[in-house]
This record gives sequence, C-alpha cells and structure tokens, in this order.
Amino acid sequence: MVTKAETVWFDGELVNWDDAKVHVLTHTLHYGLGVFEGIRAYRREDGRSAIFRLREHIERLVKGARMMTIPLDYSVDELMDACVKTAKLNRLDGCYIRPIAFVGYGEMGVAAMGNPTRVAIATWPWGAYLGAAGLTHGVRLKTSSFTRPSVASQLSKGKVCGHYVNSILAKREALLDGYDEALLLDTDGYVSEASGENIFMVENGVIYTPQLGSAILGGITRDTLITIAREHGYEVRETQLTRDMLYLADEVFMCGTAAEVTPVRELDQRTIGQGGAGEVTMTLQKRYFDVVKGEDMTHPEWYTFYQVSNL
Repeated sequence: MVTKAETVWFDGELVNWDDAKVHVLTHTLHYGLGVFEGIRAYRREDGRSAIFRLREHIERLVKGARMMTIPLDYSVDELMDACVKTAKLNRLDGCYIRPIAFVGYGEMGVAAMGNPTRVAIATWPWGAYLGAAGLTHGVRLKTSSFTRPSVASQLSKGKVCGHYVNSILAKREALLDGYDEALLLDTDGYVSEASGENIFMVENGVIYTPQLGSAILGGITRDTLITIAREHGYEVRETQLTRDMLYLADEVFMCGTAAEVTPVRELDQRTIGQGGAGEVTMTLQKRYFDVVKGEDMTHPEWYTFYQVSNL
C-alpha cells in the first residue's frame, strides 16, 4: 500500500493528499490516454537528498504528452520545480515521485479533443520494488503468454497509462504461477522487456540488451547502466535477443527506476548461470547505488539536490 504523505501537487496547486481527487467520468480513467513517470530521490551518504536524473524523466514526460497529442501547459523546468517542492513539503529525504498528465472530465467520446489536461505529482516512500532479497539473491521470471505490441501498434517510447494493461496482465499471470516477474517477447518472438523493467544478459563478459528501436521503453536506468558499464570497460551490444539466449547466458539482470538493478536467477524453471547474482551484475549494481546514493559524483549533471527541514 502507498504510504500516505501530506501534500500532492495538482494543476499548479498544493492540495491535501486526501483532496487530490477527480470525477468518476475522467477520460483517462475510461480510455487510458495519459503519460506518467516514476522517479526516485535518494538520501545520499553526505546527508543531502538528490532526485536522480529528474530532467531526463520530465523531458520524457513532456515529449510523451506531445507524442500522444495531450496538450501540456507546463514547461520542463516548471514540472521539475514542482517535483522538488512536493518532495520537500512532504519532508521526504528519499522517495518515489510520480508525475502524471491525463485527460480530464468533459466529453466521453474516444478522442475528447477539447477535454482539459490535468497534471499531478505525488511522492511517497518506496523500498525495493521486487523485494530486498531480490536485489541480492535474484528473482524468478516467467516468459509471458502475452506479447509486447509491435512498434506499429503502440508508441512504446512513452510511459503511457493505457499501455500498462499489457504489463499488468503479464505480471499477474507470472505472480499467479508463482514467479516474481514476467518476461515479454515482441510480436516476432524476440526478447522485449519485463513488465516494468528493461532486461540485460551477460555472455563471456559481454553485456547484451534489446536495441532501442525495438518495442521497449527507452529506460533512463537502462541508459545509466549502459553508460556506467562502458566506463567500467565492458562491451555493451544492443541487438535482438532470443529467449534461449537468456537461458544459456552467464547472467541476466533487469533494471528500472523502481526495480533499480535486480539479478535474475531463474527463467521458465531454468537456472541462469550459477543460480544467483553474477559478478558483472553485482559490479554494476554496486556502482549504480554508489552513483544514486553514494559518494560517486562522476556525473554531477544527473542530480537535482534539495534540502528537507524538520525531519
């Protein structure tokens, strides 16, 4: 359950958490046209709080709204300021930040071109998305019977509300079958991504991941890991992957803002590598955590710092 905070930023105003409500006929509730982001803020070892890659997340939100023909009156800088303000006012030195832009109440036809755009930002504490044990011991994946829609059917580079019905079906299927997460293939049978994470595999020290032009979200954590992996001297190849390549890989791991860097120990009842977190995975996970909440300041442009008072 989401831990209740005090305040939500809603259409340019700060409102009480319990007053952040919409009408039951809100268009996005019925049709799914909206865009959102998942962003993390961390309390760093030096005591400061920093939102990780806030600008890139908000730029993706704004671009996604434009791609989905959702008018948006707020600039990137205005929305960034609103994220910082909401985290500070809720006195959260580390938190998950959820901005969302959606089509509001008005017409109920499919297009509803004249309906207002509503924008909200909520913040709350959130730990390890797939569990703390998953970060160290790895998780179990099931290849879903549901496939990712093709790039001709869905604009996969946006975090679009309605797109996640596909992820929900896959995730629920995996959980009902006793797994932790779902792996989705694309319409041609190639590896796409998990229900809410990008996926990587390691073979003979080389890191592989599906190419950006496929039916995957262009993950910001994905981009972060590719950057730091290359800084560590690893070769990273973006290419088509098949399910059996993952079965035979030395290591498989997933990444995302919520999941961070999570090893995969099993796929479809087949043990991956040695059945736990591999050396490359743990090297990248450690570096990632050093970057987001440690003392590694290799990329100062990735941080938006803020100060929480009265903790």
